[in-house]
Amino acid sequence: MSTTGHKARAVASALGDIGPFDIRLAAIMAAIQIAGSVGASHRDGGTHGCWWASSCHAPKHLGAGAFVLLALGPLALPFRRRQPRAVLAFVFLVTLLYVALGYPQGPNYASLIVAFMAAVIAGDRLAAGTALVAGWATFLWLPAAFGHTGLPTVLAALSIAAWLLVLFAAAEALRGRRERAAQARQAREQEARRKADEERLRIARELHDVLAHNISLINVQSGVALHLIDNQPEQARSALSAINQASADALREVRSVLGVLRGNREQAPLAPTVGLGQLHDLVSRAAAAGVEVELRATGDRRPLPASVDLAAFRIVQESLTNIVRHAGASAATVELTYGDGELQIQIDDDGPGTGLLSDNGAGSGIAGMRERAAALGGEFDAGPLPGSGFRVRARLPIRSDR
Repeated sequence: MSTTGHKARAVASALGDIGPFDIRLAAIMAAIQIAGSVGASHRDGGTHGCWWASSCHAPKHLGAGAFVLLALGPLALPFRRRQPRAVLAFVFLVTLLYVALGYPQGPNYASLIVAFMAAVIAGDRLAAGTALVAGWATFLWLPAAFGHTGLPTVLAALSIAAWLLVLFAAAEALRGRRERAAQARQAREQEARRKADEERLRIARELHDVLAHNISLINVQSGVALHLIDNQPEQARSALSAINQASADALREVRSVLGVLRGNREQAPLAPTVGLGQLHDLVSRAAAAGVEVELRATGDRRPLPASVDLAAFRIVQESLTNIVRHAGASAATVELTYGDGELQIQIDDDGPGTGLLSDNGAGSGIAGMRERAAALGGEFDAGPLPGSGFRVRARLPIRSDR
């Protein structure tokens, strides 16, 4: 019962692969073979169909058996993609039987040509080459062996061999073209997947930077508020106000990132895209968390490409976040140097020197900043200062986003 069910499923699967084109191809091939063979049998008694032979005899009259053989080959063609070798063998045997029985020859090879090309395109060169050589030998000499014709002439044998080689070359060219098209399609799909992966990583990095910075500030300020709420309510109120602002900023930026992820472009962002223009907000938040930050800028300040502007902001943001969370520092310095074709960023703090390395360098802080710099072709370095303190340095090339 299980074997019968398995065979039924296999047949159903094979039939499911047959499309409208396959049905049209089978009908066209059947019409060509039947109509062409009928026409050949009425011209010169069918003797024109053995032009390659030294002599010809009148072919056998087309009967029901001949029409069945002419139809069987086309009926097998719809299965050529799933079973190219089996279809080629079946059509070859059907065509060989037709020729062996002495029926008039004409377009009765049409289905065999299609089955042969399908085998080559499928990459089954051994079966196709075997059929080619066997067909050249049997279809030329078999009629003579059964007394239907004389022996083939040398010129005819060489001509047919050359034609078969051209057919094989054409099938190989078609196979190569399809393979190149498939490779190009696969390359496009891989590139699309790569870009999608890069976009997911970028969004994940954005979410990390937004949430890590704001939630760290919320954590610090909530601790301050809990500590001061009984004895110094006014200072606790300031801490709660900072928490409120940090949470609002986090929600706004998360909505912006998720809007990009969803492809929602129906409305403009509620705030400008983050960049170095918002550094003063970072400084004020760090100050609210107990770290005094001095902001310095040297060189010719000018508008930056969006990618550089965002990367610089995120590097400063991540550095200040880690100073607040890990460094135990009371002061920090953020210095921006606008050079010729580059922007240099340096963040120093006066903590005990652990800074970003509080997680032994294995966290995502340093890795994320290094990735941002590397993505722009820049450089990044972070480490403790002699004695005490921690320093983050980044160099970002400034190129046009065009």
